[in-house]
Amino acid sequence: MKCLLMRISAASVFLILSQFVFAQAMLDPVDFLALQSIRKRLSDMPGSNYFASWDFTSDPCNFAGVYCDGDRVVALNLGDPRAGSPGLSGRLDPAFGKLSALAELTIVPGRIMGSLPHTFSQLKYLRFLAISRNFISGDIPASFGQLRGLRTLDLSFNQLSGSIPSAVGNLPALSNVILCHNRLSGSVPSFVSQTLTRLDLKHNDLSGWLSPHGLPSSLEYLSLSWNRLTGPVDKSLSRLNRLNYIDLSLNRFTGCIPGIIFTFPITTLQLQRNQFSGPVQPENLVAIPTVDLSYNQLSGEISPMFSTVQKLYLNNNRFTGQVPASFVDRVLSAGIELLYLQHNYLTGIEINPTVEIPLSTSLCLQYNCMVLPVQTPCPLRAGRQKTRPTSQCIQWKG
Repeated sequence: MKCLLMRISAASVFLILSQFVFAQAMLDPVDFLALQSIRKRLSDMPGSNYFASWDFTSDPCNFAGVYCDGDRVVALNLGDPRAGSPGLSGRLDPAFGKLSALAELTIVPGRIMGSLPHTFSQLKYLRFLAISRNFISGDIPASFGQLRGLRTLDLSFNQLSGSIPSAVGNLPALSNVILCHNRLSGSVPSFVSQTLTRLDLKHNDLSGWLSPHGLPSSLEYLSLSWNRLTGPVDKSLSRLNRLNYIDLSLNRFTGCIPGIIFTFPITTLQLQRNQFSGPVQPENLVAIPTVDLSYNQLSGEISPMFSTVQKLYLNNNRFTGQVPASFVDRVLSAGIELLYLQHNYLTGIEINPTVEIPLSTSLCLQYNCMVLPVQTPCPLRAGRQKTRPTSQCIQWKG
């Protein structure tokens, strides 16, 4: 009986060992050990069952989120990608750098903390790196500049601090850089990639001027809002004629807004809450659906070229003169959905006081240098005072 038990026990051990050897035989040993190290530092959050398939007595190439080419791991998508899944917790192990054939690394939103491993810079074939909506802190390693083939860098919605390394800006193949909603400081580096189409740095603590030639003309999406950026942008923007989305709001940009920008194929132009000044003169009728230039220091008369915009925010500036007649025509025909002109120094608008403004149109004219010909509902933040004090209007004219 003892001999039989010993034989059964020996057979079981042999089976386990053979499975372990088989798993290693299917995958490069270095990659196998790297996956084990990565797994030890990460856990499923309550409600997540992502790591259930990570049984190292079987072939790791069959694990959830692990993709192999031959005996090498080429893609690693960590966490349940389904919307609303709880994600993972833990820290990122330096062993990621051992997956030397890795081309794609994504980690779903969760509670991963700690810093970015410097060993990421060893992944010379990495094309796609996305670790967003976690709690990653510390700096973006300057050694990321060694990822010469990197196309997408998404580290958004974390707690990263320090500056954006100039070495990242020098990466030649970048298409998407998404670093929004962090605590990054310093200046915006120059980006050399002529394939960069998306640059999203909003909600950080970036400061300083934009280099006139620091943004490539390939850009289609640019968001720098909610920072402390300063200086003129006319030279930078004039070159970006492929932009279809631009948001520079809530900064401290100064100088003029170049008229050529209104000819770009933009769907939304947001330049509000800066310190832009001077007149605004589009070259042609503006085809951009939404234009927000509010809360700046813009002056001069309002250009009739803006009358084709569907939602136009020009409030809280220093515009003077009459509201162009083309705006009145568009308002009465319901061609304009929203026209905010409050808190300027406008002196008149030729509109019949008995006319009815279409219900689909929001028009606000209050706190200007004129008696309002029509009463229209304004947003609460416009205040209660209908007309600007005469002393301010005389002073402004002077």
